[in-house]
Amino acid sequence: MSHNLSLALQAAWKVLLVGLVLGAGLPALFALGVRSLAWGTGGEAEVHADGTPGPKAQPFGTVLGWVCFVVVLLGVALGITFIVASGFGKVLSFEHVYPTIVNKK
Repeated sequence: MSHNLSLALQAAWKVLLVGLVLGAGLPALFALGVRSLAWGTGGEAEVHADGTPGPKAQPFGTVLGWVCFVVVLLGVALGITFIVASGFGKVLSFEHVYPTIVNKK
């Protein structure tokens, strides 16, 4: 009985972790990208609480913002690929590091 409970808790932990990463992680990464673009633009894009404009433009912020957006887009593309592959009776495999669609075994 305790073995079944242990297995159920392990599965629940994995579901919770995936839910946090995909459910809250991707939107948080998108928000970080938007904030990084504002930091990269500087000036009027970033206004402080006292109403003064922010510091000068930071090119690293722009690069960081676009990297965040690319990671979010890759996550969305992988999710859609997983759903479409399972609809065709196939699976998404990461056997060769990059994702491939293969037949179910």
